[in-house]
Amino acid sequence: MKFLFQTEDRIASLIIRVTLGMVFFFHGAQKFLGWYGGFGFTGTVGFFTSQLQIPYLLAVLIVFTEFFGSLGLIAGLLSRIAAFGIACVMAGGIWMIHWQNGFSMNWYGKQAGEGIEFSLLVLGMSLALIISGSGKWSLDRIISNKMAK
Repeated sequence: MKFLFQTEDRIASLIIRVTLGMVFFFHGAQKFLGWYGGFGFTGTVGFFTSQLQIPYLLAVLIVFTEFFGSLGLIAGLLSRIAAFGIACVMAGGIWMIHWQNGFSMNWYGKQAGEGIEFSLLVLGMSLALIISGSGKWSLDRIISNKMAK
């Protein structure tokens, strides 16, 4: 249990954590709340289950991971778990969707879809957080310090 909260007082982890959290808040809010042009919870889960053939429970976990995981990252609460969840979502996205489109993102609209480029960056950031923890100015650090006393 101690490992989940343990973190060093590093600004690099803070930067990675908040940046990844902000990006995934946007994506999670699209899927969970329907903000920023998204389909919302029902529409997203319906798309995942019907079009992508993802089981219902897994589709729900993806939506929850992106939305609540992003909030956890921004606050620095259970960041290792949030980063692990996001890494799993991205690995699944690479495997099921993006691998067939090559490496690059679809910058010029000439590919069938997005390549693995973005997902690979997210995987790297997530792995860094799993290893290092939340870093400076995180709830994990406050909890870890209280556990140590």
